[in-house]
Amino acid sequence: MSIEEKFDSAKDKIVGKAKELEGKLTGDKVREAEGKAQGVVGKAKDAVADVKDGVKEAVKDYKEDSKKEIDK
Repeated sequence: MSIEEKFDSAKDKIVGKAKELEGKLTGDKVREAEGKAQGVVGKAKDAVADVKDGVKEAVKDYKEDSKKEIDK
């Protein structure tokens, strides 16, 4: 996961938590829900980045294995 991706997902999680807490403190259910949703978006971005990294690694491994087979 790149630094930009980490920062973006962390920002969403932190801002989402702040909105959620603000909503709880003020009794604003809409703001609280917005915060929860933004936190979920941050977690989803983490998951997508993890999958992307896994696919990159799998492709890299496949290329290396294929090269080894060709070299035999």
